[in-house]
Amino acid sequence: MRNVSKIINGKRIIIKKPELLAPAGNLEKLKVAIRYGADAVFVGGKEFSLRSSASNFTLEDIKEAVSFANKYNAAIHVTCNIILHQDNLEGIKEYLAALDDAGVRAIIVADPYIMKIAKDMKLNLEVHVSTQLSTLNTKAIKFYQKQGMDRVVLGREVCFDDLKNILDKTDIDIEYFIHGAMCIHYSGRCMLSNYFSHRDANRGGCSQSCRWYYDIFENNQKLNEGQIPFSMSSKDMALINHIPELIEIGVNSFKIEGRMKSLHYIATVVSTYRKLIDDYCNDPDNFVLDDKYYQELLKAANRALCTGFFDNQADNSKQLYNQRDEHPTQEFCARVISYDKENKLAVIEQRNYFKIGDKIEFFSPFHDNVLILVTKIINEDNIEVEVANHPMEILRIPVSIELEKDDMGRRVI
Repeated sequence: MRNVSKIINGKRIIIKKPELLAPAGNLEKLKVAIRYGADAVFVGGKEFSLRSSASNFTLEDIKEAVSFANKYNAAIHVTCNIILHQDNLEGIKEYLAALDDAGVRAIIVADPYIMKIAKDMKLNLEVHVSTQLSTLNTKAIKFYQKQGMDRVVLGREVCFDDLKNILDKTDIDIEYFIHGAMCIHYSGRCMLSNYFSHRDANRGGCSQSCRWYYDIFENNQKLNEGQIPFSMSSKDMALINHIPELIEIGVNSFKIEGRMKSLHYIATVVSTYRKLIDDYCNDPDNFVLDDKYYQELLKAANRALCTGFFDNQADNSKQLYNQRDEHPTQEFCARVISYDKENKLAVIEQRNYFKIGDKIEFFSPFHDNVLILVTKIINEDNIEVEVANHPMEILRIPVSIELEKDDMGRRVI
């Protein structure tokens, strides 16, 4: 097992804190992820990246992302994780050189050809083996290490016992998923999307066919007559209650899935894991795993949650047969632009409907959650209104406690 702590002045201290790696589908989400505690953010470029329907980054976007991340001592990883077809071969070297020049920390790769040329080019950036390759064992990891890879992103199917074995028998960086959507196939090796919608899941076009509704037939007889149609959808993974164990065995990077998720989702999930990791590492022997962390996660829009393959039990209790909706316990309604200390007014960008008499909970990477009762809403014309129902409108509301820029407000439902 990898050494993660030592005794200093009679107290055990965590000396190897894992990287918290967050997703971002655009620059706004990237900046929020970093401000809310991500040590690194992974993004998709316009070239050679899965999730083609995400708002993928141009090279200029990536340069701006790196510049912003540098201010917070954070890093940018870029996905180059499509499975190459013959028509994808042009322009790879030029693109990798441009990413390297931009200061990208690492690329995440699934195709052996990209791995080879990235290393042959002797770039400064690291090359990480994508989860698309479903790496689940020490022999495969050692193979990639011999090819010069810097990190392996494990498949989501690696259970905790196997993870401990991997960390004990290898010395390469290991990245492990702790939160987000699960795939019904081995870490994305799916052909359903290709078959049903002619959208290639391994080239960025997955139509999430496993989450569709289906009727079931046997010998031309419909088996689910009068019932809700069948779906193969998995619950989402949340390892919030296992973070201490994962820190102790020496995982290098904790990965959150969700480049297509909302701003509020990114802020909620990243800040919750950030606070838990820091709370544990600051005093591991006296840490108490409180339910407050799990309850905070539920305030984001999640499917039902489970622990995935962590306990090696991928049974029907972890499937979402007939539930596709995502239900947050609270609704994202405001983002703080600034705070007027003299008049104790928060200047906010309105994101969803709220009104006089509603309760709003503001959360932040910088302070504890603040719950307020909305007693006044002042619009841009300095007119008091009863209802905030114009998305992106700039408003002012009384808040007695000082808020920070980019704090988020949720209407308590």
